[in-house]
Amino acid sequence: MNAVIETGGKQYYVSEGSVIYIEKVDVETGKEIKFDKVLMANGVVGQPYVEATVTGTVEKHGKTKKIKVFKYNAKKNYRRTQGHRQPYTKVTIKKISVK
Repeated sequence: MNAVIETGGKQYYVSEGSVIYIEKVDVETGKEIKFDKVLMANGVVGQPYVEATVTGTVEKHGKTKKIKVFKYNAKKNYRRTQGHRQPYTKVTIKKISVK
């Protein structure tokens, strides 16, 4: 069974057993998380959501690789360097249930 869920302002295409990296959520490692904003489940498209839930377990929290943000203005001697590491949550999808 497949589904499209919405979390953190993004949409993810998931199936049972898949691993996704989402925006950080405040759920402890090893706990269960439920996604109620399901856009599509098993080929059924909602307006805007389908009455379904997607259940997963939180595997870990972490940060992605560092990216460098460089600001530059030509001929003005303006240069700024800044780094950023986006936090994420790794989730394993366990069950997709359609009501």
